[in-house]
Amino acid sequence: MASFDRRPPLGARRRRFVLERPVEEPDGFGGVLRRFVPGPVLWGAIATLGAVPRLRGGRADSLVTHRITLRARTGLSPSMRLSAGTRRFSIRSVADPDERGRDLVCEVEELPPEVSA
Repeated sequence: MASFDRRPPLGARRRRFVLERPVEEPDGFGGVLRRFVPGPVLWGAIATLGAVPRLRGGRADSLVTHRITLRARTGLSPSMRLSAGTRRFSIRSVADPDERGRDLVCEVEELPPEVSA
């Protein structure tokens, strides 16, 4: 049996995540500005999967990928992101592994820290 098919024990879901929803506002030039607003607090388990090489700005970077298991809820989509403290995770996919409606498994990429000027 693959490891993603097993439910993490209840004690492993001790990581606190905040679901951040995107809000798009017109920028006045025909485009939109996207910002994320905090939503509900979710508890889940996180497991590191590895690193994915990416080209950004002409140089090779690697993004760390994770699997986050949450209690099932409606309305979770890849346009949203999760945060845990100062760490941000972009949701790439959402799936119900056993189709029983108990859990959601999110494949996520950890975003680099935001640089504030």
